[in-house]
Amino acid sequence: MRVVIQRVSEAKVEVEGRITGQIGKGLLIFLGVGKDDDMKAADRYIDKILKLRIFADDMGKTNLSLNDVHGEVLVVSQFTLYADCRKGNRPDFINAGSAKQAEELYEYFLEQIKDKTGKVESGEFGAEMKVSLVNDGPFTIILDESLI
Repeated sequence: MRVVIQRVSEAKVEVEGRITGQIGKGLLIFLGVGKDDDMKAADRYIDKILKLRIFADDMGKTNLSLNDVHGEVLVVSQFTLYADCRKGNRPDFINAGSAKQAEELYEYFLEQIKDKTGKVESGEFGAEMKVSLVNDGPFTIILDESLI
């Protein structure tokens, strides 16, 4: 998996002019599924994300987790996180998971993170989406297998 996490003060995703997910303070998570990913990998990422201390405490130090601040989550599926641009100028997505596998893991990810935290919203798998956000910080973290 590859995950881009942005700490936001607000975010929303629209499909064909309708809002499919909208949050206030929390995390916008772009989720890419690789061909070798499984539920065990999703569980590791969720555990790491929920324990990340990336919200400021009363002293301005990043000591608080998503649950500590009662933050919300917006998850957007993004297979383009698996773009391989090493050869030529056209990205190759050979390492991205199949659509079936990616959708199953995306849905699993949503269910699991919803069970472990508060408000969870989402984009629409496979749809052309418009994402709007106010990045708080800015504070952006990239996670992949080598970083968790």
